[in-house]
Amino acid sequence: MIYDYAIIGGGIVGMSTAWQLLQRLPDASIVVIEKEDRLSAHQTGHNSGVVHAGVYYQPGSMKALFCRRGVEETIRFSRENNIPVEQCGKLIVATSADELARMKNLEDRCLENGIEFELLSANELKTREPRISGVGAILAKTTGIADYPAICRTMGDKFQELGGEIRLGLAVVGVQETADEVVVQAGQEEIRARHLIVCAGMMSDRLAHMLDVEADFAMVPFRGEYYRLPPEKNNIVKHLIYPVPDPALPFLGVHLTRVIEGCVTVGPNAVLGFSREGYAKGSVNAQDVVEMVRFGGFWKLMKQHMGTGIREFKNSISKQGYLDRCRKYCPELTLDDLQPYPSGIRAMAVNRDGTMIHDFLFAETARTILVCNAPSPAATSAIPIGEHIVDKAMDRFH
Repeated sequence: MIYDYAIIGGGIVGMSTAWQLLQRLPDASIVVIEKEDRLSAHQTGHNSGVVHAGVYYQPGSMKALFCRRGVEETIRFSRENNIPVEQCGKLIVATSADELARMKNLEDRCLENGIEFELLSANELKTREPRISGVGAILAKTTGIADYPAICRTMGDKFQELGGEIRLGLAVVGVQETADEVVVQAGQEEIRARHLIVCAGMMSDRLAHMLDVEADFAMVPFRGEYYRLPPEKNNIVKHLIYPVPDPALPFLGVHLTRVIEGCVTVGPNAVLGFSREGYAKGSVNAQDVVEMVRFGGFWKLMKQHMGTGIREFKNSISKQGYLDRCRKYCPELTLDDLQPYPSGIRAMAVNRDGTMIHDFLFAETARTILVCNAPSPAATSAIPIGEHIVDKAMDRFH
């Protein structure tokens, strides 16, 4: 059998694309290929669960545009399908005069990106969140929390109800594109399709190499470690609590996140990973390490952010350092409050010159569309991203 489309990747971006593509082409034969035994096994199932408002993103970027639409679409899809979701809002809390001054840049971003927000004084912050300390805050009102694995599974169910096929447990080991078709070697099987869409997340650079796509980037994994607060502190905050980001640092910093299941997490940090899918502390994958150290951009990235990397590593092995970051805005927390919680992996696309690729990135061949980079807020933006990919497919292949 030759499918009309094969889609590699059973995360939320891949399933959103497959579901929307089959709605656009109801008579097409479409198969999703996923190497794990379930959907949403990796980044979709290991993220913070936040529905991002889009405060931090460069105005006019795909991130900013997709995220703003994605908030509405994620909330709507969840409610229409009885999936838990809540728009609790996010407070970006300044804890010093310097952070309060930097908060002005975030205010400007909110205005440029069309995000509904409110500025709070220290007293107003204390009224909204009595257990949080700060000298001021920005309230991003549309931020929420959702169940992304449930959203992904529901998209998969809808895709199958329309006649789509999902093949689980098939790891892609080779791809060959000819003038007439694309042949995917998945496990011991050959899957043939007229067109291919790749939504492989952390493995996107490897798929690019299989397709002979000129890719001047590599994926570098960073483990995002979280802690969970004890049940008696599940109501410590009503909103999500974020620090004001330092523009000199590549990541946002540790925050308090209400989770849709009812608990509150603290995190994440960003520790260099030695395994692309190694969620447990100390995970090492020899192939991942060899590829990383052979990539020149990795060493340039490390040189640029050596100080940050050392700090993150110290806080990873010392709960006290992690706690000190949290106590800036939540002083009541103690070491005993930081309880184990699963980690995630941040797939960071890095250019050969060592710079991080912060926006979405796509590549195309004659018969393939490749999602090279889908960083946060990819989960929030999954429906608009899927629509964008389908539009590309319609323009290019039809």
